This record gives sequence, structure tokens and C-alpha cells, in this order.
Amino acid sequence: MATTCSDYEFTSIEPHWQAWWEENRCFQTPDDSDKPKFYLLDMFPYPSGAGLHMGHTENYAATDILGRYKVARGFNVLHPMGWDAFGLPAEQYALKTGTHPAITTQTNVDNFRRQLKRTGLGLDFSREVNTTDPSYYKWTQWIFMLLFKHGLAYVDERPVNWCPELGTVLANEEVIDGKSDVGGHPVERRNLRQWVLRITAYADRLLKGLEGLDWPESTKTQQANWIGRSEGAEVHFKIAGRQEEELVVFTTRPDTLFGATYMVVSPEHPLVPSLTTLDQKEKVEAYVAQAASKSDLDRTELAKEKTGVFTGAYAINPVNGQDIPIWVADYVLMTYGTGAIMAVPGHDDRDFEFAQKFQIPIQRVVEKERGTTNGGVEGLPYTGPGFMVHSGDYTGMDNATCKTKITADLQAKDEGKQTVHFKLRDWLFSRQRYWGEPFPIVWVCETVYEKAKALGGEVAAWMPKEPIFLETDEGNRMFALPIPPSQLPVILPETDNFKPSGEAESPLANVTDWVNCRINLETGEVISEAGPSPETGEWAPGRRETNTMPQWAGSCWYYLRFLDPHNTEAMVGEKNEQYWGVPDLYMGGAEHAVLHLLYARFWHLFLYDQGILTTEEPFKKLFHHGVILGEDGEKMSKSRGNIASPDEFFESHGADAIRLYLMFMGPLDKKKPWNSKNIEGISRFLQKIWREFIDRDGQLNSKIVDRNQEMEATDRLLHQTIEKVTHDTETLGFNTAISQLMIMVNQLAKSESYTRETAKTFLQMLAPYAPHLAEELWERLGEAPSIMNAGWPEADPAKLVQNTVEIVFQVNGKVRSQAVVHKDADKADLIAMAKTDPKVQGFIEGKSIKKEIVVPNKLVNLVAV
Repeated sequence: MATTCSDYEFTSIEPHWQAWWEENRCFQTPDDSDKPKFYLLDMFPYPSGAGLHMGHTENYAATDILGRYKVARGFNVLHPMGWDAFGLPAEQYALKTGTHPAITTQTNVDNFRRQLKRTGLGLDFSREVNTTDPSYYKWTQWIFMLLFKHGLAYVDERPVNWCPELGTVLANEEVIDGKSDVGGHPVERRNLRQWVLRITAYADRLLKGLEGLDWPESTKTQQANWIGRSEGAEVHFKIAGRQEEELVVFTTRPDTLFGATYMVVSPEHPLVPSLTTLDQKEKVEAYVAQAASKSDLDRTELAKEKTGVFTGAYAINPVNGQDIPIWVADYVLMTYGTGAIMAVPGHDDRDFEFAQKFQIPIQRVVEKERGTTNGGVEGLPYTGPGFMVHSGDYTGMDNATCKTKITADLQAKDEGKQTVHFKLRDWLFSRQRYWGEPFPIVWVCETVYEKAKALGGEVAAWMPKEPIFLETDEGNRMFALPIPPSQLPVILPETDNFKPSGEAESPLANVTDWVNCRINLETGEVISEAGPSPETGEWAPGRRETNTMPQWAGSCWYYLRFLDPHNTEAMVGEKNEQYWGVPDLYMGGAEHAVLHLLYARFWHLFLYDQGILTTEEPFKKLFHHGVILGEDGEKMSKSRGNIASPDEFFESHGADAIRLYLMFMGPLDKKKPWNSKNIEGISRFLQKIWREFIDRDGQLNSKIVDRNQEMEATDRLLHQTIEKVTHDTETLGFNTAISQLMIMVNQLAKSESYTRETAKTFLQMLAPYAPHLAEELWERLGEAPSIMNAGWPEADPAKLVQNTVEIVFQVNGKVRSQAVVHKDADKADLIAMAKTDPKVQGFIEGKSIKKEIVVPNKLVNLVAV
């Protein structure tokens, strides 16, 4: 783009090259290239109304730099983008304004796409996906049907945070001090029917699979802790005075059973009503109601004051026959373990605090040193290894041996067994909201279900071995009938009523013409019950599932759809899956270290088991970029008013300046505060490059010549820069690569002239970082765009070696002169040079040289008297 201005006019140059890249389809990636592939992926964004902020831009600029670099290195680079667009914010906005979530979402997506293109990102938008597009969520529903068919999806009553005023279920993070984050309305714990995915069936493999992943160790540790594999014992405690009832607990410390002085059950435990004695009934019921207003996060906060109520019942300790009281306390969750624990206050911090508050006996059963038996509670709770005391026949054993022996003895008496426990719970997969993927399920009566099964059609082919049913309030059973793949997608129905139904169901329950339906028992076709009855086929009445899938569903597999986004016959074609495989680099924030990554790994492993995929893990290399903080040093947020948007800086500084500054601020994986003033320095750097190449008249600088005797220092630094920028770009050390480019520019500025080849080589290295400026100057040099296609320079090892060195000449230990000499010059030559140096001669004239000291490549010292 020819201009005559002596300044870098990014406001016109950047849009020009962005249009040129798009017109020439520079970033559309073929699936049949002979080049080696490189699949580069960002965690795709939720398209919020606020648009991109600098945190997003840091992530996308970083991957774009790497992607452009890989193209120059000869790779077939796939760098796609899409939208994780289902979610609560759009639905809440619809409730406030009446604007349909689809309209809000599309507006936000268009804005995000505009911002990404204006940043100069080399993204393949021909592969763009959107989780709210029926052609996309058709395959989300299809994956659910596979899970359903193979017994990995089921229905269960699960405790949730229910807000009667809002008429919806809230996530733990949306509940603060027992009230909704939005509106401050009371929230209660309520059991609701939920779809659940059996992720626990993959717990061991998900844990083992972490070993071979190139991920940050902190992230692997978080996932391992979330899965939480523990070896221990299942112990059965009979209830005193009752024949049939018992409490089952899991413990990693069966060695401390003699120290169990009480038990605790969750307020939601099904045995609470029957365990509670008449005299404790009022207290227990009040406590259970109070616990229902707290979120799991509030209940398990370690620093919170311990609360609880005695049920009036006692359990029998299986190792010593003692009766121990059963309490109900909210720090025990029904969703973790069995919902009951044996409490050993002498050897557990939490149990110790509870026992002290409620004056429950504390029994020491492990001592650090053999042979010692301390009284009282001094030094308790003790949680380390040691030797057994006050433990019957086990006294004197080391506690590790005791664990094995006591577990074996329990198993022999049918009162326990050795087992492995996982902290990981099955995945709650339902949301009582409108803006999500509909479930491909119709609920029918048992007679209809059995008839569909007997017909042996496509519906029957997708039934699980064990039927899934629920009990209605009237005592009837309703069975889950699958809608087979030929009838997918199940389209989210249009409505202008986004208010919850008020019956703990999603707003879909209000769309009665959609909910109440007829289903063809052979093909699975579904029509409205309100329409005319079909004349042919086996049809039966049913009711559609009204829950929707969580936002996690669409983000579990989007990286696979990018490989084959327009395929209508499969979620991904076999050829494309085998060529592209999984991302070679996956970049995103550390806030997704657990759930998104774990759920994606679960689905990927399941699809591998079904023979659909050829790899077991979805993301072999993961990198977490750091957080870009606001100028106040706090996390960017609307409430703080500290969000920095790239839109604010496109016109004042340009996309190249934004990209370079975000990378130059510091290491990519570290937190960094945005500073609107410091970006000025990067702008000056870009202008300096422009003026080094373009003179005041807008013409190519006359310093750039076709041939000359390149200064050795310039040539050597050029190849050192190639080596460093290559290494640092490859390893995501972008800040130090930019520093090296700055050093090189300073050297060019000092040079009287340099060759066109030197100029071209510099621009090739600059291009991934400041692509608009690099493209413009490349064309000004007479080269054909795009610069990415020109390849990547290689450092000449011979030119990395410095052939000359500067040495100093001393007389009696004091520096008198210096000279540039050939590296490893002969000792005699160095002494001769020193003696003939005019500055040295003034200090040795008329004196006798008593000693000549030479330190190779450093100095010559003449001792003269």
C-alpha cells in the first residue's frame, strides 16, 4: 500500500492488510496438505456483551504469533475460532429486556469477530463454530445419546441450590450467605430430578492419563486432587437398638477406629428422620432447614464455626462395641463419600474443633514415638504416622501395619472391607434453564416403552440395557425413550417466555405445544400432540425432557468439530481426524484447570472407546497465559470499572502496538497490570522501524542497498537475533524475542548502510509480532505478499562466532589504551601491538620492561621501571 507519509500510518495500513488477508484467504487451512500439520487452539470465548478485553487479546495475540511463525516454518497451521455461546447471562438479559437470547448472542458474536479481525489475527473463520447452532448441537446431542445407550447417563434426585423467587437452580458461586447473588433472594437446598453422567466410571483412567501430558504441574495436581483417589476401608456401624439400620463410612484411617468417639451424618442423609429421637426431633428439623439455606462452599469453609445437633441415636463402634453418639452437621456433604463419617477428634483437625465445642470425648490412639502414652489432649490432634495406643490387640503396632490388619479383621467379620474411593462425583448434567441444548429424550409410560422395545426399530436400537425411569407424584413410572440420530437435532423451540415454570423445571415447560408430544416408536420422529394424528406408523403420547444441558456440554468437544465443521454425516470425518488429531498446543486461562479440561477428557476417552477417535487424550500440550489486570492492579471487571478494551487503542495506537505491548509486558504465564501510558514506548518502537526503512519523502531509505560490505557487528548481531528470536518464539518467550528485535533495530540505526537481505530477514522475524507493519515494509522492498510465505531465516553458525575481541593495554596495571584484535591472536603480536601503541608509548618511554603479561582475549600488561 503506497503512501508518501514519513510516519507509520497504522489507521490506514492495518485495515488494508486485514482486507488483503481476507480477500486472499490467507488463513483458510486445507485438509490435504503434504506439509506437517500444526493444530493451534485457544479456549473459545463466551461472547459477552462487554466484548473482548485485554485478557482475551493477550491469549489470542500470543497464539497468532506462534501460528504465523509456524506457517513461515513450513507447517500447515490450523488456527480456528468459535463461540461457547449458550449460558445464563443471555437468558438473564432476556428476562430483563425481552430480547431473545439468540439475538443477543448473535450481536455479541458479530462484535467479537470484528474485534478479533481488527487485532490482525490469522484465524480460519471458514471453520467457525457456535454451540447454539443446531448443526453443531446436533452432535452434542448425538454424543449424549451414545452415553445414554452405553449406560453412562442416568437420572437421580440430587440436592441443588433452589431460589423460589427466581424460580431457578443456582450454582454454588451464585449463592452468597444463603441468598442469591442476583437480587439477594433466599436460597434453599432442594432435591431435584437431574440428568447425571457417570464420569466416575473413568476415574482411574482420567487419573492415570495425566502422567503423559505436557501440562503445568499445578494443573495436573488440581485435576488429580479433584479426582481424589484414596485407598482405605469401608466400615459398617450398626445402630444401637435397631436390627436393620446401619451407617456406612469410608475412611483412609481405619487404624484410628478405636479413637472414633462420635459419628456425623449430612443433613440430607436419608437416615436422618429415622435416626432422630422424639426429644431431638424439633432441634434436628430446625437444623436441617437451616442447612438447606447454605451452599456447599459455605458449609465446607474450614474457617467457619462448627455447628451441629445430636440426633439422639447411637452407633456401635465395630472394633470395641462402644456406643458412640450420632450427630448431624452441615460440614458433611451428602454429595461426598457416603454422607456419613466416623469422627476421630484425637487425629483430625476438624473433628477436634467440633468435639471441643460440644464436649465430646477425645481419645488418643496414635503416638509419634513407640512406648509413649500421653494423657489429656496435649499435642492433639496428631495427624502424622506413629504407633498404636489404647487400641486393644493392635496396641504397639505401627499405624501402617494396623491399617492393613484392622481392615482384614473387619472384612472377616463382614463389617468392612478394603476399597478405593474417589473424591470425584458423577457429573450433574441438567440445568433448569431455557438457553441450552435440549435433551433428545421423551418420557413415556411403561407400556409404551415396552412396545417400542418390542418393535425393534431405531428407537429400540438406542435404548440402554437398563431402562431409565422416574417415579411421578402419582406413583407411576415414566421411562426415558431416546430420540435416535436420524431425528437429530432436537431444536430448541422459539418462545418469548423465558420465566421459569415455577415447578422447578426450565422455561421449556411453558412451551406446552412442544413439551406435550407424540413419538413414532420405530423411527423416533416427534410431533406436537396438538397437531393432527398421523394415519400410519406406531405413535404414542409422551412428554419431552424440559431440562437443558449445561454450558460445559458444547465446550467438551468443539476442538473436534473444527477439524470437519461442515460434515453433515459425522461429528468429524475419519480422514480429517487422523490427519489433524488433537491440538498441538492448547492455550487458555488457569481458571479452567479442572472442570472444562476434565469433562473434555472424559468425553474424549469415551469416544475413543467407541472407536470414533484414535487418541485417548484431547490436549497433549497445555499452556496457561497470565492474567492481565486492570490499571489498579485488580482483576478486570465491570463493577470495578477497570476493563481495558482493545477498541480504545485501535485508533490511537494500532493493533500491532497492542499485540507487541501485551507480549512485551513480561513472561506470558505471569500476571501483569495493563498500563495505558507504557504502550507509548511500543508505538515509538514501531515508528522507529518505519523510519529506518522509509525516508522523510515516503521512499525506501537509501541506507538499504543491494550490496555492500556488511559491518561484521551488524551481520553477527543479525544471526544472533535469528537464533534468539527463533528459540524464544518456539518456547513462547515473546517478551525476550521482542527485546532482541529492539537491539537489532538499534544496530541498524547505527549502521551507515545494510543490505536488502538484512532488511528482509529482519522483517521476516518481525512479521509474527507486528504483521501489518511487516507486510507493508515487505511490499515496499519490492517483495510479493504475504511475508509469511517467504519462509523463516536460518542462523549461520559460523556467523554466530565473534572473530574479533577488544583487549586493553595496561602499564603497571593501569589501563592506558585498547585495541580490537583477531580472536586468539599470537602472544608475541599482542605484545608488539601494545609496545607500539602511541598511548602506551608515552608511559614506557625511557623505561625498562621488566615483565610482559598476556591474558588471551582480555589484556596485555607491561611492567615498566
